[in-house]
Amino acid sequence: MHDLTFFRNNLETMRERLAARGFDLDVDAFQGLDRKRRQAVTEAETLKAERNAASIEISKLRKQGADTADRQQQVRLTGDRIADLDQQVTNLDDDFRDLLSRIPNITDASVPLGRSSDDNVEVKRWGTPREFDFKPKAHWDLGPELGILDLERAAKVAGARFAVYWGMGARLERALINFMLDVHTNEHGYQEVLPPFLINSASLFGTGQLPKFAEDLFRCEGHDLWLAPTAEVPITNLYRSETLNSEHLPISLCAYTPCFRSEAGSYGRDVRGIIRQHQFQKVELVKFTRREQSYEEHEKLTRDAEDILERLELPYRRVLLCSGDTGFSAAKTYDLEVWLPGQNDYKEISSCSNFEAFQARRAQIRTKSGKSKSEFVHTLNGSGLAAGRTWVAILENFQQADGSVIIPKALQPYFGSDRIVPNEKH
Repeated sequence: MHDLTFFRNNLETMRERLAARGFDLDVDAFQGLDRKRRQAVTEAETLKAERNAASIEISKLRKQGADTADRQQQVRLTGDRIADLDQQVTNLDDDFRDLLSRIPNITDASVPLGRSSDDNVEVKRWGTPREFDFKPKAHWDLGPELGILDLERAAKVAGARFAVYWGMGARLERALINFMLDVHTNEHGYQEVLPPFLINSASLFGTGQLPKFAEDLFRCEGHDLWLAPTAEVPITNLYRSETLNSEHLPISLCAYTPCFRSEAGSYGRDVRGIIRQHQFQKVELVKFTRREQSYEEHEKLTRDAEDILERLELPYRRVLLCSGDTGFSAAKTYDLEVWLPGQNDYKEISSCSNFEAFQARRAQIRTKSGKSKSEFVHTLNGSGLAAGRTWVAILENFQQADGSVIIPKALQPYFGSDRIVPNEKH
């Protein structure tokens, strides 16, 4: 969320910067709301001053034995009007909060201008896609042939866009999660946390999913609880309404959680296989930093996610999202896209974002050192990595002509074998 005072004083600049990311700010509506609030505040303050003066006068008259009934009645009427104006201000403040809560963050100056993913900028590539002496298969063929992926039974149990992993498929997912957590905690300096998978509305507001993106979420009927769309939400909100000691920043946390998304509006995209699911597993990286260190930490967080891909020998590229493709809460985002030979394309496997103070202002997360004035922290997060998509990348990149799949060396101690062979039937 934006700072109201700054927003009000820089309205035209904010309109232009928001237009760069495809958001049309209704300046007239903002100014109209602001004008009503100012008028109500001004009238209330004027009436309060008049009431105070009248009360002093009534006190003097009563000491003189004068009749003050009419004046007291007028003071009571003035008090009623003040109460009405105060309520108007409260309601207008709520309207302002709702208006600001639906306005996206502004992007950093380093973010390229653009309208869609076509305008994103490739920053780097790592690894060379493997050349096959046979036609590589997509994971939706490989998985069932190996007997480790079952989409039909998942649909019977839950519906479309769910998956069942059998045997070595389930073991591979578990191995990936443990491998990622160990690398991030033992080598990258993150503290592991296991948060709730159900979260309340205040948490989703804090990170920017509510109110704008309610249709993308699953809600528990009869409760103020939602299924977490990503561990970013519960982890960021661990410090909601708290003031952190700036000397302890940055705080770096990581977590494994299942994630649940309705994928509203994505129909027709990645409908085959398990690239886009209603439920998937992910290891998330979250940082809380001081303002002046957040972009340095953003680069470090992105490198931490890249390190997992490199250890698994998976070719990838880093893409800087343009203004029009940057997410609602983010000021700057790198997407990491892994090469999938079965689909002959790069697919997103991690988004690493700096939200600056946008989420912290919504969630009221501040930092302070000694007697200095408190300020909002900067929050960052990224997938480190999405386990399901990493599972897909291993199957497609390490498939063999005989139908088996080689396990990357770094993962073999976690998996307990050097390959998956097509010998499991269900």
